[in-house]
Formats: sequence, C-alpha cells, structure tokens
Amino acid sequence: MGAQIKLQHLFADDRSDPLFSSHLTMSQLKILLLLARHGTMAGGELARVVGVGAAALSGMIDRLVVQDLVTRTEDVHDRRVRRIGLTRAGHELIDGIITAGVTKQRELLSRLTAEELAVVSQASALLVREATRIAGKPDAETPG
Repeated sequence: MGAQIKLQHLFADDRSDPLFSSHLTMSQLKILLLLARHGTMAGGELARVVGVGAAALSGMIDRLVVQDLVTRTEDVHDRRVRRIGLTRAGHELIDGIITAGVTKQRELLSRLTAEELAVVSQASALLVREATRIAGKPDAETPG
C-alpha cells in the first residue's frame, strides 16, 4: 500500500490534470460526477443525492449551464420536473479528470520490461476482479 500511496501522490503533483484548470467547486464537481455515472437526473433527485436544497441546487446548476457543462430540460412525463444532464463539454471535462493519470501510467509502463509488464498485468487483473466482486457486479463485466 505504501508504494501505491506514493504513486498517487506523484500523480497528484501533475498540474496538467484538467481538475487543476477547471474552476469547479466541490459541489459542482460532485454534480458532474453523479451525472456522468447516472445519466440525466431529475432536479429534486439530484438535490437529495448531493445533500442540498432545491434553491441551492438551482444556483449551482445555473453556473454549470453558463459554463456549458450541463443542460436543463423538461421531463417528457412531467412538465413540472426539470432533468439535468451533461453536455458534450461536461462529458469531456469529467472524462479528462477521470482519465488524467492514463498518459502518465502509459509512460511508466513503457519503461518496463515484458516480464515486469506481465507481473503488473496479473496484479491489475486480481485487483479488478476483487473490486468487481465488492461492487457486486458479475464477473462477465470484468475487463480482460
């Protein structure tokens, strides 16, 4: 675990990470991550999950709309409900934040020998297997 923590700290120092160039509050980031994971959500449901009131959520969403990161649309089944979803720019920002370490990982892996890569591959497969089990997902969804 010590090596993993040290590696995470080394990656965290990389200022090219899109998180550092964004001007998101933690609540706004949480909203974007939730929308990336769940797709569009009703405003009331999103407020409940984020843990804020409808008025507070409305202000956060207003600022995200201005930044072209989310859209607010009318629910097709209930015109009183507003659904919140990511725009293309919102998807790109969250994808960039989530995968920020991939380039650095590729660079590190390119320095390893074939034998070392095999060890890393085996260890990664074990970690993915257990993370999948913890998440309660079927083994069929585990990437190979």
